Amino acid sequence: MARHHHLLLPLLSLLITVVVVVTAAGASIDFRADLNHPYAGIPLSTTETTARAARASRARAARITARLARAVLGSKGALSSADVPLAPLGDQGHSLTVGIGTPPQPRTLIVDTGSDLIWTQCAARRQHRERPPLYYDPGRSSSFAFLPCGSRLCQEGQFSFKNCTGNRCLYDDVYGSAEADGALASETFTFGDHSKVSVPGLGFGCGELSAGSLVGASGLIGLSPGTLSLISQLSIPKFSYCLTPFAERKTSPLLFGSMADLKKYKTKEPIQTTSILSNPAMETAYYYVPLVGLSLGTRRLRVPASSLAMRPDGTGGTIVDSGSTLAYLPETAFEVVRKAVVEMVRLPVANVTVEDYELCFALPGGAAMSAVETPPLVLHFDGGAAMVLHRDNYFQEPRAGLMCLAVGSSPDDFGVSIIGNVQQQNMHVLFDVRNQKFSFAPTHCDSI
Repeated sequence: MARHHHLLLPLLSLLITVVVVVTAAGASIDFRADLNHPYAGIPLSTTETTARAARASRARAARITARLARAVLGSKGALSSADVPLAPLGDQGHSLTVGIGTPPQPRTLIVDTGSDLIWTQCAARRQHRERPPLYYDPGRSSSFAFLPCGSRLCQEGQFSFKNCTGNRCLYDDVYGSAEADGALASETFTFGDHSKVSVPGLGFGCGELSAGSLVGASGLIGLSPGTLSLISQLSIPKFSYCLTPFAERKTSPLLFGSMADLKKYKTKEPIQTTSILSNPAMETAYYYVPLVGLSLGTRRLRVPASSLAMRPDGTGGTIVDSGSTLAYLPETAFEVVRKAVVEMVRLPVANVTVEDYELCFALPGGAAMSAVETPPLVLHFDGGAAMVLHRDNYFQEPRAGLMCLAVGSSPDDFGVSIIGNVQQQNMHVLFDVRNQKFSFAPTHCDSI
């Protein structure tokens, strides 16, 4: 793996003052922000964005599988880079505009429930300043400071690679489709669209994207349960979001603290709740939920419960992911679902290859997917909660004349089931981190 820490040397000389990160642990952090659509402002057609998002979802699923494989196998083995297809990180999730520094520099960060590190590209050298929308400049902030090697975040943070040089905590993180390196630092971050909340001393990564691309974003903001995430650093007890339909490209509400309360907002159906699980093999980087079965219409599918369960070694299980567009199921479960869909959707299976989709139907001449009726796909969780997915939550139209299943397959051995963005659109979902509960309710997201 290539190292690029020499890029940080000019940055390391900017400031000599080092402070220990000060977090808002125990304080009430309540605010609302509006998430940008992954393709907001990008001149692509709906079919083009759908195809790109599907490709990015496959890359992300491969990355998650590789991460679990490394955690389980350790030095005994891992997936090769050939198993992790490239896709821009900007294709994989919604983004949030935040203020970084004093005075605040507005920068756009990709929101990811499957990552913990908050990081942004830093203007370490003068030539970077010609791109101010993307690069944050620590030289223009009075509140920036590097974190020393002995800081808690440096000691406890999980990275692909970590090193200390000149008492700076240097890191390298691999995302499967991208690689970022930098130095841990602390800074004041300002959040919120309707009212501003400033958080001093937030730990983050200041560095470079050394491989891959971000498609117009500056960096990433992690919302996972991991040590370095915004949720963990600020001890935020709960957060929620409600994703507007993918094809509409509208903003989506993201709510933190006391504002993340599904009972405060009008839902189309009752609120349902299940548990959030921990992974025994690794520091939990994802929000696992206990998926126990699936139905198509009123028919319960014969999906083996063992194919959905998390195993004692940490493989398997189901995550709710903000960065995937498509859903994924292990091959055993996927084949049962595929067969049932073919039987119940009365359309001919398309005889063309559609990249990144494993099942497509040929629409009647001139018809759109909106004219087709399909039975709901239901996700059953432990405790009785059931997420009902209607046509637009499990089918997509990647090109005219084709209706494709927005569910793919992952390997049975290390594969994890993923509930993606298509499944979550117009669904208000809440992560009660303190009580380890996951709640959801169908909602008109643009009305929140």
